[in-house]
Amino acid sequence: MKGQTTNVLLLIAVVAVVGGVAWFKMSRSASRDGAEGDTAPVAATPQKGELCPDPPTTAKADDKPTTVPASVPTPAKKLPRIVDLGADKCKACKDLAPILEQLRKEYDGRVTVDFIDVWKNPRAGDPYKIRVIPTQVFYDRDGKEVWRHEGFLPKADFVAKFAEFGVK
Repeated sequence: MKGQTTNVLLLIAVVAVVGGVAWFKMSRSASRDGAEGDTAPVAATPQKGELCPDPPTTAKADDKPTTVPASVPTPAKKLPRIVDLGADKCKACKDLAPILEQLRKEYDGRVTVDFIDVWKNPRAGDPYKIRVIPTQVFYDRDGKEVWRHEGFLPKADFVAKFAEFGVK
């Protein structure tokens, strides 16, 4: 009789653990989807290194990328280049867009600043081997990757990297 009681208690414990794990996964999934009861604070501005969630899975496997590295016009003189890989619907990416536009204007003729939307064209990011968005890839004048950053990057950090690479 004692062996049967132990087996029943063990079975109850296993069921409780499995049920608890299922509940935990379901509650985390619901809070990520913005379901009722989601009390996670939303940051007004992304912090350095903040990342966006995975892209929606609406792209078809046969979609052709509209933006790829080879399609970016090569300037007459070789310039350092930044490629920002993100999406126009990603919070951190949207907050980064005006910074990239400012950099594009302020460093015109000294640095090339490009943006690739990898949610609209999932395969466009393949040559860059990105893991998350936003990702900024910095190249020197010869096209060699010299630095990479994942997440939101403040303007001051871009400017500091430019100075580090000899761009004034």
